[in-house]
Amino acid sequence: MVRDLPKTAGGILSYFTRHGTAANLLLVVLIVAGLVSMPRMRAQFFPDVVVDNINVVVTWQGAGAEDVDDAIVQVLEPALLSIEGATDADSVSREGRANIVLEFEPSWDMARATADVETAIDQISTLPEDAEDPVIRRSTWRDRVTDVIVTGPVDVKQLALYADELVLRLFSVGVTRATISGVAAPETIIELPLVNMVSQDVTMQQIAMAVAAEVTADPAGDVEGANARVRTGIAKRSVEDIKRIVLRSNLDGSKLRIGDVAKVRVEGIDRQRAFFVGNNSAISVRIDRSPQGDAIEIQEQVQSTVDELVSTLPEGTQMELIRTRAEHISGRLEMLFGNALQGLGLVVALLFLFLNVRTAFWVAAGIPTALCAAIAIMYLAGITINMISLFALLITLGIVVDDAIVVGEHADHRARMGLDPVSAAETAAKRMALPVFAATSTTIIAFFGLIAVGGRFGDLIADIPFTVVAVLVASFVECFLILPHHMAHSLKHSVKDHWYDTPSRYVNIGFDWMRDVLFRRFIAMIIKCRYVVLTVAVVLLSSQVVMVISKEVKWRFFNAPERTSVSGNFAMVSSANRDDSIAMMQEMQIAVDTLAKEYEERHGLSPIDYVVAQIGGNSGRSIAGSDMKTRDQLGAISIELIDPDLRPYSSSAFIGELQDKVRRHPLVETISFRGWNSGPSGDALDIQFYGADSETLKVAAEDLKTALARFTVVSALEDDLSYDKEELILDLTAQGQLLGFTIDGLGRVLRNRLNGLEAATYPIGARSASIRVELPENELTADFLENMQLRTASGNYVPLADLVSVERRAGFSTVRRENGIRRVSVSADLSEDDPAAANEVMEALKKELLPEIASNRQVEWRLAGMAEQEKAFLNDARIGFILCLTGIYLVLTWIFASWTRPLVIMSIIPFGLIGTIYGHYIWNVPLSMFTIVGLLGMTGIIINDSIVLITTIDEYAEERGLIPSVIAGTADRLRPVMLTTLTTVLGLAPLLYERSSQAQFLKPTVITLVYGLGFGMLLVLLMVPALVVVQHDIKRHLTSFWFAVGGRSVGVTASLGTLTLLVLVWFGATMGLAIFSNDTLPLFVDMMPNLSLMLRSLLIFFVGTGCLCMFAYIGSFAVTLFGVVRTTRRQ
Repeated sequence: MVRDLPKTAGGILSYFTRHGTAANLLLVVLIVAGLVSMPRMRAQFFPDVVVDNINVVVTWQGAGAEDVDDAIVQVLEPALLSIEGATDADSVSREGRANIVLEFEPSWDMARATADVETAIDQISTLPEDAEDPVIRRSTWRDRVTDVIVTGPVDVKQLALYADELVLRLFSVGVTRATISGVAAPETIIELPLVNMVSQDVTMQQIAMAVAAEVTADPAGDVEGANARVRTGIAKRSVEDIKRIVLRSNLDGSKLRIGDVAKVRVEGIDRQRAFFVGNNSAISVRIDRSPQGDAIEIQEQVQSTVDELVSTLPEGTQMELIRTRAEHISGRLEMLFGNALQGLGLVVALLFLFLNVRTAFWVAAGIPTALCAAIAIMYLAGITINMISLFALLITLGIVVDDAIVVGEHADHRARMGLDPVSAAETAAKRMALPVFAATSTTIIAFFGLIAVGGRFGDLIADIPFTVVAVLVASFVECFLILPHHMAHSLKHSVKDHWYDTPSRYVNIGFDWMRDVLFRRFIAMIIKCRYVVLTVAVVLLSSQVVMVISKEVKWRFFNAPERTSVSGNFAMVSSANRDDSIAMMQEMQIAVDTLAKEYEERHGLSPIDYVVAQIGGNSGRSIAGSDMKTRDQLGAISIELIDPDLRPYSSSAFIGELQDKVRRHPLVETISFRGWNSGPSGDALDIQFYGADSETLKVAAEDLKTALARFTVVSALEDDLSYDKEELILDLTAQGQLLGFTIDGLGRVLRNRLNGLEAATYPIGARSASIRVELPENELTADFLENMQLRTASGNYVPLADLVSVERRAGFSTVRRENGIRRVSVSADLSEDDPAAANEVMEALKKELLPEIASNRQVEWRLAGMAEQEKAFLNDARIGFILCLTGIYLVLTWIFASWTRPLVIMSIIPFGLIGTIYGHYIWNVPLSMFTIVGLLGMTGIIINDSIVLITTIDEYAEERGLIPSVIAGTADRLRPVMLTTLTTVLGLAPLLYERSSQAQFLKPTVITLVYGLGFGMLLVLLMVPALVVVQHDIKRHLTSFWFAVGGRSVGVTASLGTLTLLVLVWFGATMGLAIFSNDTLPLFVDMMPNLSLMLRSLLIFFVGTGCLCMFAYIGSFAVTLFGVVRTTRRQ
């Protein structure tokens, strides 16, 4: 029985039912709060996934990756990992540079973390003396809104001025995160040949000091009496001015100038990275937003600013926005909003069919009221309007009226029984308060279980539980504080028949006949065949589980919505120059144009929206080993495809054909194409090897790459351990020491000559120009040891080869560590077009490829990237599900004041899998993480009908027998049970048929709820009546059992005790071993190998227990029969 409603709560419900002013005032407050909050909410595609970390960068010029790792990373990393709150440390050692990324616990105080990192580093005194001080940076989160491409048939210097003007105008309107690419500050190079250095006895340091003294004019002060200001010197920054700078004055009165010993030239502003649109130069301006920025508003400001500026540009010069987010966000949100309106229409139509117009109107009025109140709560909580939160609102579209249907239908039922309208509404509110509170609480608990999911995907779906909870709380308030008063008014006008109630009147006549004539007889038959019904349900559930185990229904963790961006990166060999890279870039442009024409002929529409090529770097994720290339040896092409809904092919298919079209330049080393996905996802394939030296790890990585290359769904295959340049280790000879050279002094001289020396910097416009002193490139060749001359303390020059001994060593360009352990990663993209082939790759990896490589190469491995996130998600979801079931059980136990009644209600939960798996099968959609999200939500929703049904059965059982109560209660609750389920299903049904590619990743949740709840309604109506009677049967059997145990028959007592002991021993031998030792009995090691250890042990336990019970039953029957025969013979 449901416990009684507290008097205080009953008094509040009565007050709002009988006082219209209070109810209507609350209604107005809820609606106005939502309407005010709605335009203030930010809109975005996905919720922001902000990861806080701290970067520590240490520069050590001239050092190799191994030296940097030994002397810097292995010194800093242990100290950084010991900082409170630090969870992970990823380090990368490269030539001349160490980078350590330190991650902290969620919501950790990053200001405190930064201070702790500074303190830890300050306590370290063993870093190399020549290394620069560590630079500590707290990461700045940013999200791309759009890119503005400035291009035209003009000089790149002119394009740079236009880009600068655009950034200034954007800053004035509040868009402060704009980054210009494709332009650099001018750099003046002073080339000092070694022969001049020796013949004129000039050093690079002398030239640098002379330039630094002349490059700026210093203010000396004011002459007050003369009303004048004094400046000393003239800023000498042009080529001619620098050439005239005096290095020294000779005794004969002549002067040695920089132009006498060195060549001076100015590098162009596009020397680093140059962009091209077709044959025209281009500059890219990336626009980002902060976590508080609104992507749609920012893009509108950018577009408005660009439109104003374009009118002032010369003919042929263009500014265009690419990679825009606003259209994608608005389009997808409008798609979901349109589906929500369709679902709302279906829900309202259903209500008007089964309820009279006034009742249906006030029940349906709860939808906008609850949604407005929920939006206000979301706004206060900082939740944005995005694909996830809007989807959560869509989920609740049908659920939000469930409470109102139950209360409204019960008020109508009480009115037909003779109560006056106000009393009927008041009684309905009081009688349904606790059952509806239980149903609402269980649904909230179920969705709130999603907060147990951590990591990036936990952040992605975090809006679902908070949004659903906000809607359900608002719905509960509306249902019991606003609806009863309006229901009282509605019932007053329901006494007479009205023409507008004709549809519902005829529908209810047919429904009542079906319920009273057919359904009651059907339920009576279900009760008689209750054990057969439960057996059939178990068989159906087993058949669906088998479909998953046999891979007939496949599993795909996360299918990211497809984006329109594709990038192709390339790297040239070390002997290639900038012209070779430009030739390779042009080959890529030709391939894109050719394939676009073929696609246009094939599909009637060109797939290309925009193409930007570049030299000097890669686009998006760089190719592994690109850090060892010069800028002139790197390039890329960025392709914007048309909207996925406008093309019948995926970006993966386009990439596959494009790779075949590209003609490889003779000097190209690597080409890699990638598509960009939405959402917080890692590499589809990311395998990490560790536990060995770098050479062994590299061999293992190459083995895996070779093995994976045979799978057509695998692309962008690479590892992050590239071979380094040959390393020359110089050590002073005895002669070098005698001449007064030291290792430190030698290192400084060689660093300046090999890397150049920055003489000065000065501002020029929005950038900072520099002047550098370098050796000519033609002198930095393989024979530099023989050609290089060093000055001794006496002023003589000697060859470097006479001063040092040389040891040659080959190594790798990077050393990567994760939490102090050296590792190498092999990553790749996995096409999402064919889930079966993708699963085949994952199975081959886990069962064949990785174990074989680990055995052959003696290395350890683990799946990272998406596989690691999948494992973490499933573990968290398991914990959330356990907490969810525990919370639901405790709430139901309190509501029903019983320990066993909740078990009957909750027993329906696993059978929701029947509809869920079947729905995925007929729609040919793989199970995914969003299926798990739907299952957690369905756990709370599917038992709501059971709660209402069992509450009514218990109420009737107080006055009549159990079976008549079950039949009458199930028949009387048929309409509200059917309406609450159908409103939820119809609210989501339009999204089930949505063809937009951006909605496909949400479809598993929709299928889970629609099919799970649809089948769940049938199972509730079939199984709950059967389970209630079965519970009564078990209670009678238990009573007989305890009577037998407590009786005088020693034999019976001993037999039951022995059976109980055997079952407990069998539990320990099966489940106990699996839980505590992660093992099983040797007899069952090879049994059902496809099942997990826990599931296999559970099945073995049940089968064994059944066998023991059967043997006990046969034994007791034999003993009884023997006793009867013996007694008969005696007589």
